[in-house]
Amino acid sequence: MKAKVALIKGDGIGVDVSDATMTIVSTACDKAGATKIEYDEIFAGAGHYATHGVDIEPGGEERCGAADAIFLGAIGLPSVRHDDGTEISPHLRLRDRFGLYAGVRPVKAYPNAPQRLADPRAAGIDMVILRESTEGLFYSAAVHKRSQIIDDAEVRDTLRITRSTTEKLHRFAFQLARKRRERGKSGRLTCVDKANVFTSMAFFRKIFDEIAAENTDVETGYNYVDAQALDLVRRPWDFDVMVTENMFGDILSDLAGGLVGGMGMAACAEIGDSTGLFQPAHGSAPDIMGQDKANPLAAILSGALMLDYLDEKLTDPRYGAAAALIEGAVDRGFAENRLRPMEFGGDMGTRAVTDELLALLAS
Repeated sequence: MKAKVALIKGDGIGVDVSDATMTIVSTACDKAGATKIEYDEIFAGAGHYATHGVDIEPGGEERCGAADAIFLGAIGLPSVRHDDGTEISPHLRLRDRFGLYAGVRPVKAYPNAPQRLADPRAAGIDMVILRESTEGLFYSAAVHKRSQIIDDAEVRDTLRITRSTTEKLHRFAFQLARKRRERGKSGRLTCVDKANVFTSMAFFRKIFDEIAAENTDVETGYNYVDAQALDLVRRPWDFDVMVTENMFGDILSDLAGGLVGGMGMAACAEIGDSTGLFQPAHGSAPDIMGQDKANPLAAILSGALMLDYLDEKLTDPRYGAAAALIEGAVDRGFAENRLRPMEFGGDMGTRAVTDELLALLAS
């Protein structure tokens, strides 16, 4: 069965890293014997908004919903904003429209990539931050516009936690932890919240405990978000899967990305009941767009996450095999010092990194 992917390259380096990803994904699929992916390119982003007055082309959202998955390069330009100063962000609306509640943020250290911690155990960092992506404090953001500005003297944002979404998130978390354990990881699941202060977070933890009672084979733990931030610097190797609220996950995943080199390695999957969106977690970096300086690896690893998702959705293990080929090529490329992105002070731009990965896939 041929997979259909809605492709949004977006703004800035989003175009560069999307092109690199599609090249690598196509090559890996060929080698794994997987059916070629059919792409439906959709124009969206701040640049599109500046030119056309809308942030996504007419019918674009519907075409995203008709696809098996969505791949997004990057969206946003500092010079293009709404009148209230917020960014152009159609991807937040896509999260809401398609219920992409499970934001999967892998964090992995690679040999010869920068490691910010001196402890030798930092070389073994391999964990996942699972960020709820439709509610929390982001409920007040671009989609719902729940912020209240009172007499130009006070602003109030709404934080929302619902049982229906949180139950799905926690069930996803336990299944993810179980899959990680089957692949040789610890599979320990940590609930990260602020349940000692906020009723919303106590509710989040209460639902976690209810789902934990249904999944007693998975080891669990708890951490308040401030303590978790401390522990990600002090002992990140002790964690495997962390599940948390939207804003907390946004902040913690960037912190964790900094431990293993930077946002150029920060892959992301956002999974719902019927579709998934895959994108690098970094921004559009318009200051280097078109200069062949961007690190495409976050996007390429997001492409591997997309292939894993298509494996499960379409029950075609050849897509999963293609994902494993990409992940193995990245591992080997760093181990042999063949991947040296400029982001890390190396001598390889977008095209050189892509070409080296193609060589690794061919060997």
